[in-house]
Amino acid sequence: MPYNVDGPVVHPTTDELTTRGWTGPGGGQVGHADPPSLWRATTVQACGLWPFAASATAPTTGVPLGPHLRTGTTVCGDPISWFARANYLSNPSMFMLGMPGLGKSTLVNRMLIGLAATGVVPMVLGDLKPDYAETVRALGGQVIRIGRGVGGVNVLDPGAMGRTAHRIGGRAGEALAAEAHGRVLNTLTALISVVRSGQVDDHEQAILSVCLNLLTERHAPGRPPTLPDLIRVLDEGPPRLRSVALDRGQTNRYQEAVDPLLRSLIGILSGALGSCFAGESTTRMDLDAPAVCMDISRIGEADTQLTAAAMLASWSDGLGAVAAASALADAGLAPQRWYLTVLDELWRPLRAASGIVNRIDALTRLNRTMGVGSVMITHTLKDAAALDSSADRAKADGLAERAGMVVCAGLPERELEDLSRIVHLSRAEIDLVSSWSSPEGWNTVDSAGGAPGRGKFLIKVGGRPGVPFRLAVTRQELALHDTSARWSEEARAFTAPAPTAPELTMKLYLPEVRSPRHRPHVVQGSHGRPDPSVQPVDETAWAAQAGWATRPATPSGWAPEVARPHPPVPEPHQVPPVESTAVLGLVGSRRQRRSPSRPEPEPGPVVRDGRPTSAC
Repeated sequence: MPYNVDGPVVHPTTDELTTRGWTGPGGGQVGHADPPSLWRATTVQACGLWPFAASATAPTTGVPLGPHLRTGTTVCGDPISWFARANYLSNPSMFMLGMPGLGKSTLVNRMLIGLAATGVVPMVLGDLKPDYAETVRALGGQVIRIGRGVGGVNVLDPGAMGRTAHRIGGRAGEALAAEAHGRVLNTLTALISVVRSGQVDDHEQAILSVCLNLLTERHAPGRPPTLPDLIRVLDEGPPRLRSVALDRGQTNRYQEAVDPLLRSLIGILSGALGSCFAGESTTRMDLDAPAVCMDISRIGEADTQLTAAAMLASWSDGLGAVAAASALADAGLAPQRWYLTVLDELWRPLRAASGIVNRIDALTRLNRTMGVGSVMITHTLKDAAALDSSADRAKADGLAERAGMVVCAGLPERELEDLSRIVHLSRAEIDLVSSWSSPEGWNTVDSAGGAPGRGKFLIKVGGRPGVPFRLAVTRQELALHDTSARWSEEARAFTAPAPTAPELTMKLYLPEVRSPRHRPHVVQGSHGRPDPSVQPVDETAWAAQAGWATRPATPSGWAPEVARPHPPVPEPHQVPPVESTAVLGLVGSRRQRRSPSRPEPEPGPVVRDGRPTSAC
């Protein structure tokens, strides 16, 4: 640059600096200007970089979850830490939405493991798959199984509340015993409502309350009554019970009052629920356990009555244990503990019993006073629309509205637009989350990440911008929780049938395509030249791309104690006779029924483009 007495001589120019370099002669051009690298540091360490430093948008309080999708910083969070430690939330609850198979339960398992390390007690009150039983076992917790042949629950057992009331004593113990009595009564009436598909009348509730008091007086504190004992008291009809039933000294009036209850209770014992609720509880909940899981996965999806009854019993026993632990803490007999309840597959318990809706609704309103955080997981907001009662639908609609934090996995765009009426979602956030629910293209190769969008989530808190992140899962967590274990390579190696041969599949769906072995000629076009649209196909050229094996299977050396690293190669499919491949001509209205004794007709010439050709 030339200089003079006044400094450098600057000539006017039209050159400009762009993202591809300097414009003008000799400026040169680059293909792409890389953005500067992002680094994370404290204000003390990065003070010399100001003003080129920016604050990170990822929260750092709570359980470590994974890297931010844009900045790469570690995202931390859970409903209890954000409520009690960071003061981000006004309600320690989380509502999660997402399509199946995108890692929702894996994310919750990460939160359970992280919170258990800080002293929070995870409680899975009704594990339907199960998704959390192995995690609870690894944490040294208690797994209580409910189902036919595996375990039962005594709905008349006051559980931890009854034992704690006897331990505390005094007025506090009497108050807790009265609360335990009311909880048992509510669970019993809800169970009867499930069996009879109707509500329990007020005079029936009064009769049941007196029966429970009589049974408490007759039985020792360590031996709770059972449903057969309740039926026996109703059949006997003590004077106190008859006075509540308003028999007026007439036996037939008493029988008319208690017969509906007797029929319902006998239906419980003799019906589908008898094996799970007829006797004493198989396992009692331990208040000192670091984690608790009520495993009801042995109950089939179609068995709605037993599912509803097991969910009601699980929630009654679990929340009763929370109330008992709080009473011990108030009496100075135990430290105060925090709990995190998990309700996965929310649509199943909501449809199973209306009593579950009331309990979840009460928990989301009173969890701050109870010291309990809640996590609810479902697939869509439309689950509430399937409830029978309008009152239940209104209660279910408020679950997402009262949640302190909402976490979204991959969802369709329409579902996100419905969710934006509850939690503000920008257009960019809707486009981002909806892109996680569909693959990028049909010819994508297999990757370790699995399905598109798996492990990607967006956290929304009120009107704040969402925090997108990818869940970083360790091998230990994958070993404890794998919802696709039945689709693994080892499972497919020994259980899956051999796939259909590619040659037969091509013949079924593309009857014009034949291999050179079965098609010795070339189809002629309209001008006597070979038709380029129909060409012989060499199976060996595309079999590897389609995932088919072209070599015969070798004898397996697998033993139970040694896992084979790769699945065995299936045997090559035997090519059936030519006439058996004409399947499409035998389907639907075009199918021709032939007599077994009638010989098959000889294949005649096939007319194509006005010229006869030989049939394949």
